[in-house]
Amino acid sequence: QLQLVESGGGLAQAGGSLRLSCAASTRAFSDYIIGWFRQAPGKEREFVATISWSGRPIIYADSVKGRFTLSRDNYKGTALLQMDNLKPEDTAVYYCAAGVGGVTEADYDYWGQGTQVAVSS
Repeated sequence: QLQLVESGGGLAQAGGSLRLSCAASTRAFSDYIIGWFRQAPGKEREFVATISWSGRPIIYADSVKGRFTLSRDNYKGTALLQMDNLKPEDTAVYYCAAGVGGVTEADYDYWGQGTQVAVSS
């Protein structure tokens, strides 16, 4: 059973940066496509980015393209979401997930517990 743990959330000012980390419990991490999703208060969970097992391709939601960078280290069993030029609308709980890949929640079988990101204007 693959377990995922997110960390790195917190409070940032608009224009600032945060880096989220997703750590896996087993080496099976390298067999999965990793995705990040987020859920803002009162809204449905939405796709943020996904990265294939090899590190390419990487797909971003239009809302974060050019500001967020997703990477992974299969040896360490981690995926990093670097978030730059943050905006108040990036405020949400961020989740990492592992699965067969895609842009919908149904494409992922394993989920972390989430980490809160708050961006002040």
